[in-house]
Amino acid sequence: MKRLIAVDWGTSSLRGALLDADGRILDEISAPAGILNVPAGGFPAVFADHFAHWRSTGASCLISGMAGSRQGWREAPYCACPAGFADIASRLLWIEPRRIAIVPGLSCEDRGVPDVMRGEETQVFGALHMLGLSDALLVLPGTHSKWVRVQAGRITQFRTFMTGELYALLRQHSILSRTLPAVEGELDADAFERGVAHARESVSLLHAAFSVRTLSLFDRLPAEAMPSYLSGLVIGEELRAQGLSPGAEPVVVVGAPALTARYQLALASQAMQSRAVGSQASWRGLWAIAMQLGELA
Repeated sequence: MKRLIAVDWGTSSLRGALLDADGRILDEISAPAGILNVPAGGFPAVFADHFAHWRSTGASCLISGMAGSRQGWREAPYCACPAGFADIASRLLWIEPRRIAIVPGLSCEDRGVPDVMRGEETQVFGALHMLGLSDALLVLPGTHSKWVRVQAGRITQFRTFMTGELYALLRQHSILSRTLPAVEGELDADAFERGVAHARESVSLLHAAFSVRTLSLFDRLPAEAMPSYLSGLVIGEELRAQGLSPGAEPVVVVGAPALTARYQLALASQAMQSRAVGSQASWRGLWAIAMQLGELA
């Protein structure tokens, strides 16, 4: 049985895992070699530097993420929604026939405006495979969070929210930054939930964000709690936009533990259930694509 090199090649980082034919992780690597750090024409060399020792075993490779963007190794055209697992598997862009392929991203339309994702689609299908689901609402937190609706095993719609990027902008480059400590510190759960609640009750984040300044001016929150409060505000605004109802289906949260924990805390504060899946969803998604193609047989 052959092995698979599963690669998540993002904007700022490069992650890889060597999987056996049953999807078990044999080895993993991570490096700050995202596409923005690769010189023009340098993708084959960077790939070889990190994965030549695994390729010597005869393993095939599937790559998801920004490596398939215009700034990446080769542009893999978006696959339009609704799209299922078979649609993704049939639209691979082969760098080396039957040896190295890039997984296409997805596109959709929201009231005449396009939205896109690269890499998250693999995580979504991996999470569904891990949880045995064919219908789900998922959120993939990050710099640009994705809310994804899946029906009958197909991604029917998704929406992007610039939550992480907006937090960084407010945290570092707005008037609010002058009232926030330089060091992030540990999450203050009470301050975070207070931010989530205020975002839910406010008319707009444009109004709610100013409360970071006023709560500081009137000494209503200690300075060290303010980053957690601001995080709660922006995540709470993201949740408010979803129109979630208490008691509805559990939301599947896919991502790194620190972020998934915040989203689960925010959802629980609104009486919403959730299930968390870690970054291994990428490996399971790529492994499932390889199985679909018969590449591991």
